[in-house]
Amino acid sequence: MRIATTIWLLFSFLILKAQDHPNLILTVEGVKSIQSSLGKIPLFDQSLETIRNQIDEEIKAGIDVPIPKDLAGGYTHERHKANFFTMQKAGVLFQITKEEKYAVYVRDMLLEYAKMYPTLGKHPAERSYARGKFFWQCLNDANWLVYTSQAYDCIYEWVDKKTRKKLNQELFRPYAEYISIENPQFFNRIHNHSTWGNAGVGMIGLVMDDEELVTWALNGLDVKISSNKAKDNDGGSIQLKGQKEAGFLAQLDHAFSPDGYYTEGPYYQRYAMYPFLIFAQALTNKKPELSILNYRDDLLIKAVYALINQTNSAGEFFPINDAQKGMSLASRELVNAVSMAYHYGEKDPQLLSIIEAQGRVPINDSGLSAASGISSGKSQPYKFKSTELSDGANGDEGALGILRKDDLTLVMKYAKHGMGHGHFDRLGFMLYDGANEVIQDYGSARWVNIEHKDGGGYLKENNSWAKQTIAHNTLVVDKDSHFDGSVEAAEKSSGTPYYFSTTDDIQIVSAKELNAYEGVQMQRTMAVLKLEELENPLIIDLFSVQAPEGTRYDLPLYYLGELMSTNQKVQTNNDLIPMGKNDGYQHLWLEAQSDLIGNVFRMTWFNNKNFYTMTSAVKAGDQSLLTRIGANDPNFNLRRDPGLIHRRIGGNTVFASLYELHGRYSYSDEIPVNSFTSIVDLDILHESKNYVAIQFQLKSGDEYRFAFSLYDNNETSNHTVDISSGPLNWSGAYYLNKIDK
Repeated sequence: MRIATTIWLLFSFLILKAQDHPNLILTVEGVKSIQSSLGKIPLFDQSLETIRNQIDEEIKAGIDVPIPKDLAGGYTHERHKANFFTMQKAGVLFQITKEEKYAVYVRDMLLEYAKMYPTLGKHPAERSYARGKFFWQCLNDANWLVYTSQAYDCIYEWVDKKTRKKLNQELFRPYAEYISIENPQFFNRIHNHSTWGNAGVGMIGLVMDDEELVTWALNGLDVKISSNKAKDNDGGSIQLKGQKEAGFLAQLDHAFSPDGYYTEGPYYQRYAMYPFLIFAQALTNKKPELSILNYRDDLLIKAVYALINQTNSAGEFFPINDAQKGMSLASRELVNAVSMAYHYGEKDPQLLSIIEAQGRVPINDSGLSAASGISSGKSQPYKFKSTELSDGANGDEGALGILRKDDLTLVMKYAKHGMGHGHFDRLGFMLYDGANEVIQDYGSARWVNIEHKDGGGYLKENNSWAKQTIAHNTLVVDKDSHFDGSVEAAEKSSGTPYYFSTTDDIQIVSAKELNAYEGVQMQRTMAVLKLEELENPLIIDLFSVQAPEGTRYDLPLYYLGELMSTNQKVQTNNDLIPMGKNDGYQHLWLEAQSDLIGNVFRMTWFNNKNFYTMTSAVKAGDQSLLTRIGANDPNFNLRRDPGLIHRRIGGNTVFASLYELHGRYSYSDEIPVNSFTSIVDLDILHESKNYVAIQFQLKSGDEYRFAFSLYDNNETSNHTVDISSGPLNWSGAYYLNKIDK
């Protein structure tokens, strides 16, 4: 009896041992749940069928593992990229369907890579600071390893021992060493590149039970990297002092704020969220004792919400820093992230509405959980709210302010620079009317993966134009970019959050920038008002500056659409010349200008069937400059977008403007409605280092006053400023009142 028991226990152990894989993203129990749910959950079934059709077509086409030679967008780059996506999906299909053709496909492709790898030197393209093997940069090699490790995990037990040993020793271990100990300048940074490297090395380490690789991934390498070794178009990284200076845990500690904001901005947060979350999921399955999804108060789940809240009503990310416009919640990274946040979070039904809009789920436990919730009718609309997302590891290094009212979204940036992907745009803003950009941020000068445009990489105009201050909706002093265009200088400080408040009728964001220019203090205060006389919320923009007399100010505004009219006489330029030689001015044509007269400058433009008007207070000597992007751009790398610059020469001053969204135009009926602004007048009643007060009048005859304390934001403090009609008294940071007549 004892012998029989021993044999049974040994047999059970061998069965469990044989079922040790998959254990990264898929698990043995998870696969069983998926198999038992097939045919019962429509969104999951649809997602599975889609990838089955994709992979069946790839298998028919055959395996192609070309010798690497191209940059992004070229054939070999795109083929190797397609290979790792295909292998990952084929591995999943093998586990769920048990059809061996999928395992055979993954195995045979991996053997082709194992045959090729020892013959390769560094990639022939010499553009990157860390050249890869299969790709032109280690970043893409790390992508390959993150996805391929999942495929390998799915066939690990199926592959015979001889093949497994060959793949482990001749492909995966050398490959992991190459992107880590052979390229520490890539692996040992606080940067999205290193996140991919950490995740790739760690995940293949988990598959092969190679604890050394997992340790490198979690804690970094025991080496010091000088900052100048990691600088190219993706250069710059957080330089740390202290114990944990690299590795996955250090990335979590230093790249995110407690609110889940990622210091490189939403575009790169979206990109980095895949390795952050997929490695976290693997660690949750393989090393649950780390409790990685609870690390820093559930930081990674918070980060998903932070990303969602950095989108417009179409789900497109705000194009802050180096960003390609149009990237959205529909991206493959967010398809994985939102389902993970639902499954591992609190089963928030609002997330399900986003997953429904995505139209697909990942084929794993998270995807099954999300699709099941939708199938059960649990989905609720996601409620976007005004929010201030702090920046910096401790949440004390600037922030991103987001105000939302009705269909309007206002975003103001006073965060950290954003490392090598940051732009010199402190106190810049952008405005959306629904999904439409009204006042834009340019984003990056890059055509991702489009070979026509310098191989799909960053264009030189990204540095000479897109990053420069004049390319953004913020103040330029003496034609110089903030911090004189130095990333190192910009990284030493951040914007200073001053005031953030939201109520039903008024929302306000205010922040300071004290370091962009020596001897210059800047503070921007923006308010969104809901007034009964207007069809849409009204925006107040007060840019206060303390600077020496004789300072030249340029305040650009990059409106999208067609100029309808201004209230000023415009002098057009038939002979165009660039507006300067550097700091971005070399890329601007001056199309027309006005010497501003009267109390206000007014400009109305039209875009996407709606009208928009800016009304600005005018001071003696002010000019308006109508610009167009595109000078010194022989390859037409830049968009030919219009802009407006409000120019002023003086000392301490306030730029005061109102932005009104009004009216509409029917192309079918050819009838405009409410095409003219309701703002009649705008006056600055008071401006000083401590206070600013304005008054504006509407067509209805109603007048409003708004005042703001620039030095004391305490809600119980009392304030008094003198205006022409007598003292203005209030308590709290701001004053808003309709004038009694």
